[in-house]
Amino acid sequence: MPVGYTFGTSCLSPIDNSTVFLTGGRTWIANTNTYSYTSSVYKFDSKTSQWTIPTINNFNSNFATRNEMQAVIDNYGKIFVFGGINHGNDNITITAYNDMNILDISTVIWSTQTQSQSVLVNADYTATLLPSGLIVYIGGRGSNSANLNIISQVQLFDTKSCIWSTKFASGSTIASRACHSAILTQDGNIIIYGGSTYDNSGNLANVFSDIAVLIQIPGYGATSASTFTNNIYILDIQNYAWIITFNIPTTTNTVKQTQSIGNSPTSQVSQANNQANNNSSILYVGIGIGAGVVILVVALFVIGFFIYKNRNATIATPGTPKNDHIRDIHMSTVYTHGIPLPETYARLLHMEFQCLTLIIIVHRLPVHTLF
Repeated sequence: MPVGYTFGTSCLSPIDNSTVFLTGGRTWIANTNTYSYTSSVYKFDSKTSQWTIPTINNFNSNFATRNEMQAVIDNYGKIFVFGGINHGNDNITITAYNDMNILDISTVIWSTQTQSQSVLVNADYTATLLPSGLIVYIGGRGSNSANLNIISQVQLFDTKSCIWSTKFASGSTIASRACHSAILTQDGNIIIYGGSTYDNSGNLANVFSDIAVLIQIPGYGATSASTFTNNIYILDIQNYAWIITFNIPTTTNTVKQTQSIGNSPTSQVSQANNQANNNSSILYVGIGIGAGVVILVVALFVIGFFIYKNRNATIATPGTPKNDHIRDIHMSTVYTHGIPLPETYARLLHMEFQCLTLIIIVHRLPVHTLF
């Protein structure tokens, strides 16, 4: 950046999602403490890393040294900057404003709306743009840093009709503050974080360490004379009420709960372990089937061998020498109908039939039923 820059505000263009606009703030000669006003708007092209100063039509000269405000930009490329303060050339005189300045980045035209006295002058506030087009302004201060705006008095600006309105937030009482931050949640609540207060001399009096991510951290960043708190404050913009407690939504659907953490590292490890276990089970099933088939084949071979030996046995005739060559009498495998089989062969054939039946049963069973 060609100059030193403080107390400004920035917006990202929704048109190209690459151009950053710096609005307001105080500019200095680079690397010095010498104040030098050059421009109220700077453009930064994140694709080329180039800074430029746009030529703005109808620029409001009173905005030239405005700082300590927050800008928001809508989907049409209009930047809305409310209020702010001006330190003056003497760096002592401070003036606070309540006007609305609008810069259309597509036409580079500036417009200013002067508000009635009912709209509070404001600086060091938070500005949150809602999907409805309303800008919600919370907290902040006037010309005197000790003069805080009441935080429960929420100012709203309709970007569509350019009309102001005020809502008074009920609910929990929280301390007014300036220099805090705010975010909009997906369910339509605004959560504020931090902030501080100052005494009449401009010295830091209190620092708030309220955090906006449902985690409480201790206070930090102030002198020993400061007071710290670490509460969470949520503005319900449907009822415009401050709340400090909330209920986390729960579900009884265990299937959905499992799916919601499906991308977590723990679930990924669990899925990997389950896959490994399934692969191991399949391997064991395959080994078991293979071993069973081998055992059955061996058993059939042994049975067949005994059948073969028994069918080729010779029947010796009484009185005939053992070594004489005689006609072998083979047991026939075909028997006359009605004559029962010899007991030995009946048992062997029955065993062979049972083994064949077992092979057929094992072959037809699904794999997962074997274990």
